[in-house]
Amino acid sequence: MSVPDARLSQVNVSRDSRPAAAAPPAGQQTPTSSLRRRLTELRGPGVRPRSLDARALAALAANPGCKRRALLDGAGIDKGALAQALGSPAAYGQSQFAIMRGISFEARVKSDGGAALMRLLHERLRTDTAPPEPEEVAVPDLSASGPEGRAARTALALREATAAGGFSLLDHPMLAVEVAGAPVYVEPDAVIVHPDGSWTVVEIKSFPMIDGAADAAKVGEAARQAAVYVLALETVAGHVAARTGREVRVRDRVLLVCPKDFSNLPAAAAVDVRKQLATTRRQLTRLTRVEEIAAALPPGTTFDLRLAEDGKTATRPAGELSAAVETVGAAYAPECLASCELAFHCRKRSRERGAVEALGRGVRGELGGLRTIGEVLAAAAPGEPDAEHGPDDPAVLALRRAAALRADALAAAGARRGPDRADQRAEEGSCH
Repeated sequence: MSVPDARLSQVNVSRDSRPAAAAPPAGQQTPTSSLRRRLTELRGPGVRPRSLDARALAALAANPGCKRRALLDGAGIDKGALAQALGSPAAYGQSQFAIMRGISFEARVKSDGGAALMRLLHERLRTDTAPPEPEEVAVPDLSASGPEGRAARTALALREATAAGGFSLLDHPMLAVEVAGAPVYVEPDAVIVHPDGSWTVVEIKSFPMIDGAADAAKVGEAARQAAVYVLALETVAGHVAARTGREVRVRDRVLLVCPKDFSNLPAAAAVDVRKQLATTRRQLTRLTRVEEIAAALPPGTTFDLRLAEDGKTATRPAGELSAAVETVGAAYAPECLASCELAFHCRKRSRERGAVEALGRGVRGELGGLRTIGEVLAAAAPGEPDAEHGPDDPAVLALRRAAALRADALAAAGARRGPDRADQRAEEGSCH
């Protein structure tokens, strides 16, 4: 999104949704309340949970095997502050200028009741109805207390707008999506309700669209974020359809709005997110539940930074924090450097262990059961392989073949340079 993370509400774990008959007796603690207490202990006393936006959620879904990130994000722990305290701060982030430019551009797109936005919607999505006049577009008030209240207000506004059968523009609605057993609240830039009962996600970005095309990598990132919003809307759509009796469809083509060329005028493109949606849905189902990860931690484990009175300076020793972080398994890959605040810490530890994951997922897949650089070098050396990696192991055969080719190439290169070096040594000797 083009708004700063501070506008996003806090992450909350889910409440007990079981019927009263299934609830435990009074005084007995429910698993959900127990999980809440445990996650509070992991953050530290008095520490508010960190918000989790769709960008971070998309990155988490791209690496579902990382239990460390699943737990830290699920508990709402500030990974940036944690990385700073560990001595491996993140080296990326959005500048304040870019944030302010994004806010200014978004305000322009939504001005005049979203007239420019509705015009772009009809131009790019080719809807069957005529573009509505500004006064024909409803803009419901979505203000409420807390993320749960805002999510409930958003669901009610979507139901009312769908039942009304007109155009509605929901500005920064709050949606919930389940991640590892706990709901996470995300906030798209806008959602448009069509008269036919369909819904369209609008993603507003500040990177330019030059000659009708934008940077492919940035568009891909925006598509992954939009897929999170579509996934969250699908749950709401099921409830709205049941309550209104109307067919509700969340469109799999989202509207991406960007500045035109180098101006502040809006341009738009329809982006198909079916592939990203399928990937995100599959990856989120693979995430281990937060309560399972938390239950496996040693007693007393906490990621509390013990902030000083200024609320920014960590006073807890880095060694204690590092030991706590190492109790949760990580799945480091070089791609993490562009999306996770703890990536530099995880890379350092991965290199210290000589783990092949530091070379990339592609290399890791080719090496089969070889886990460390030492095992790779030993497997490539001539001689009898160990019992675990026999002579018929495909990775061992490929490594030894590569080592033999390298040795032959070096020998041939040395043979070619040999006479030249001999003549040079002879000339140097005659000069003396």
